[in-house]
Amino acid sequence: MDLKLETERLILRTFEPRDVPAFAAYRSDPEVARYQGWSAPYSEEQAAAFVRAVRRVKPGAPGKWLQLAIQVKAGGGLAGDCAFCVQSGDPRQATIGLTLAQSFQGRGYGHEAMTRLLDYLFFELKLHRVRADCDVLNEPAYRSLEKVGLRREAHFVDNLWFKGGWASEYWYAILECEWAERRGR
Repeated sequence: MDLKLETERLILRTFEPRDVPAFAAYRSDPEVARYQGWSAPYSEEQAAAFVRAVRRVKPGAPGKWLQLAIQVKAGGGLAGDCAFCVQSGDPRQATIGLTLAQSFQGRGYGHEAMTRLLDYLFFELKLHRVRADCDVLNEPAYRSLEKVGLRREAHFVDNLWFKGGWASEYWYAILECEWAERRGR
């Protein structure tokens, strides 16, 4: 099922087979993969299988991650992807994530994509609460979450065995009423 969300500069959309080379390329970047659940290198075969699988996910299906390609309108480049997973135990809550290729970082695309994704989750899917987590060493990620308006709710110390070592996490969240107030609704 196709989903397409637009902002001034971006299109958040269902992945397409033509995205495979660019998707594999930024997932193969060790710096991009550093705090993510995959490891670099990431082959085009892995990327193609991922695209096929994610194209079958229905938006808002509880317990299923939906990854959306972030396409820059000017030039059409694939900047990265954003994702959400509505909780299977409580379909009024979701978790979000974001990945940007290094060449697209620092331009406000992450903020723009997260803002549009949160609008969709709260105003179209009618969710109550959205959360996100990130490694405490990933300062650009947590600064971005704070800038978009999520509040830090927890700091877990050495709570996750990740890529051969213990990692600490920050957890963030925002409620629909808080998001609506930020957006003037």
